[in-house]
Amino acid sequence: MIPVNYYLALAAILFAMGAMGVLIRRNALVIFMSIELMLNAANLTFVAFARMYSTMNTTSVYNGQIFVFFVMTVAAAEVAVGLALIVAIFRSKQSIDVDQLNSLKG
Repeated sequence: MIPVNYYLALAAILFAMGAMGVLIRRNALVIFMSIELMLNAANLTFVAFARMYSTMNTTSVYNGQIFVFFVMTVAAAEVAVGLALIVAIFRSKQSIDVDQLNSLKG
């Protein structure tokens, strides 16, 4: 059985990699992938804590997984809206570099 601390350390590393990807990279697609990586790190934390605190009560086992489904739903909606915005911006500006998109003027 793997200790919960290992899961939390992995989630912290994944979240830090995602945060650095958002702060350093300038490509919009890479920024969206970094945000997804951060959301998956949060999902891993939810599941790890649900596993840690599910000793006595069988209904508490599923509480962390329920939050994971909500986060996955939000992530899917974010990807759908974000990719639609990226396609619309690319059609008008011919680039998805965030430094060049400093204003939303047409």
